[in-house]
Amino acid sequence: MLDKKSFEKIVDLEVLFDEQLSHYTFTKVGGAADILAFPHTTSALTEVLDLARKESIPVTVLGNASNLIVRDGGIRGLVVLLEKMNAIRIAGYTIEAQAGAPLIEVSNIAQAHALTGFEFACGIPGSVGGAVFMNAGAYGGEISQVIASCKVIDQAGNLSVLTRDQLVFGYRKSSIRDNHLIVVSAKFELTSGDPRQIKNEMQKLNDLRASKQPLEYPSCGSVFKRPAGHFAGQLIQEAGAQGHRIGGVEVSQKHAGFMVNVNHGSAKDYEALIAYVIEAVEASSGITLEPEVRVIGESE
Repeated sequence: MLDKKSFEKIVDLEVLFDEQLSHYTFTKVGGAADILAFPHTTSALTEVLDLARKESIPVTVLGNASNLIVRDGGIRGLVVLLEKMNAIRIAGYTIEAQAGAPLIEVSNIAQAHALTGFEFACGIPGSVGGAVFMNAGAYGGEISQVIASCKVIDQAGNLSVLTRDQLVFGYRKSSIRDNHLIVVSAKFELTSGDPRQIKNEMQKLNDLRASKQPLEYPSCGSVFKRPAGHFAGQLIQEAGAQGHRIGGVEVSQKHAGFMVNVNHGSAKDYEALIAYVIEAVEASSGITLEPEVRVIGESE
């Protein structure tokens, strides 16, 4: 197993050992990572991945741990959290953002430079890398609509750039996910707009989000994919599952498509509640909900 000395030659890298991932996940659940690394640069990222590969250490790469449930047993091997790789650059109508840059910050910078097209992401609490990974979207917009290209690292440690077409986007998926690639950065092509109108649209979407979503509690965001021709939240309501609680995790009273950690819940509570809701909705409507949230790690 790698120790502190193993990482000393890698600059721009922070490393913690046996660190509780609940300190970083948006759900506030998750056991310990054997090793938790925070690269600040692409070079540090490639070096730490190379080191893990040489030592045959399993690697899990996360953006900012938002649309995610980490099980209570934690994650073995090396966990790389990209939140420190968060640089954002503007060149004309193009924004280039590193994988750990928050989508909210990218949308704010777009507005400040009178660039429109990214308003839909102004309230999504994810990172650029995670958003490309799952083709994040909201209020009629998706990452696939604005992305131009994406820099990635493959399983052999090779850096390459993929075009929009090569990213093969679908509903909440991309070739990043299918081919087990790691997002380093992404370029977004936007258009010129009126900064006041952009700001007003962002404010409208954020007000709408605050009125409908349980932002006051820890959560993993929207739990289920939208079934064709239906809304997950409505199906959950009709099944009588809204407000149902297992342990410290509850189907949100404000929006049934969310599950919130209301009282020191665990990943086990989340998984049990997800299973309960799927069963309840299937019994009520005949529709099988498919989770959108990723569940990773080991059971306690």
